[in-house]
Amino acid sequence: MKPEPINFHDLTREALRLQVVRWGFSPVHAARLWAYVYLEDVERWADMPELPARFRAKAESELTFTRLPVALEQHSADGFTRKYLLALADDRRIETVLMRFTGRVTACISSQAGCAMGCVFCATGQMGFARHLAAGEIVAQALHVDRVLRVAGQGERLRNIVLMGMGEPLHNYDAVMTATDILCDSAGLSLGTKQVTLSTVGVVPGILRLADEGRPIHLAVSLHGATQAERAALVPVAKKWPLDELMDACRYYIAKQQRRIFYEWTLIEGKNDSPDNAHAVGRLLQGQNAQVNLIPLNPTAGYGGAPTGQDAARRFQQILREYHLPSTIRQRRGIDIAAGCGQLATSQS
Repeated sequence: MKPEPINFHDLTREALRLQVVRWGFSPVHAARLWAYVYLEDVERWADMPELPARFRAKAESELTFTRLPVALEQHSADGFTRKYLLALADDRRIETVLMRFTGRVTACISSQAGCAMGCVFCATGQMGFARHLAAGEIVAQALHVDRVLRVAGQGERLRNIVLMGMGEPLHNYDAVMTATDILCDSAGLSLGTKQVTLSTVGVVPGILRLADEGRPIHLAVSLHGATQAERAALVPVAKKWPLDELMDACRYYIAKQQRRIFYEWTLIEGKNDSPDNAHAVGRLLQGQNAQVNLIPLNPTAGYGGAPTGQDAARRFQQILREYHLPSTIRQRRGIDIAAGCGQLATSQS
């Protein structure tokens, strides 16, 4: 029985080189194949004339490429955001978002189909967990966005990746890190590691492993509550990794990596947006090399909360300044097209 073909997009450049050598061919062919795919967006074997016919025949019989068909596409009225519902080979659906900001284009990509973390205000958390994505399925989302930009022909290229779509990246650690290595490869899309941000709900073992491995990607930690009880009410995984344990892991990460952590705080009207809440955040994070990203709630059908208004958000931000904590109020993108993670997928299920 013939083995399943290898997914090209699951392979780092070094893994591809080793595979090609195992086939008995020169590593030069691996380098050219890599360039065809990642620099020239060529995936048809007939369109790779610089590769010998015998090598192409072998590679075609052993390799497959990940292209994720678009099941649904939506564009925001302001033109800044496009959301794609992409189809996996097993007919599951994941979301990828293209977001334009001044001077840059960012792709928000998914790491899982569904999510096991169960955050009460998150559409993906309300969906439940289906499966991990393979590295190639993560890579393919970034390639899709980059391909959209190429076709548009306006000179834009993908500049930033945020792993803030469907799923918990640190729950799918190995595949996510392999995908990051591929996307940041200098011979491919060549995204700098500082252009990659990973958002976690607080998977403590993953934060510690990330620190020990010295990966220089940005880390964002979803906080949402400044006491154990308040956080656990919004983020059930806090019962497994309590706030004190999470803070210890974050301080370890900061010391080990000598870099800042970003804390995400979803502002929910009347729930966690009061001056008392802001002072609690300030006391909790004071002295850390940290920045707080304040994110007005993206309403979902499964959660009855409302987003905090601008005046209350600015008041919250002002209090954080008293504790010398820098913060930003996140620009909202794609509200009119259900751009919050999981919203489009759940609307189509």
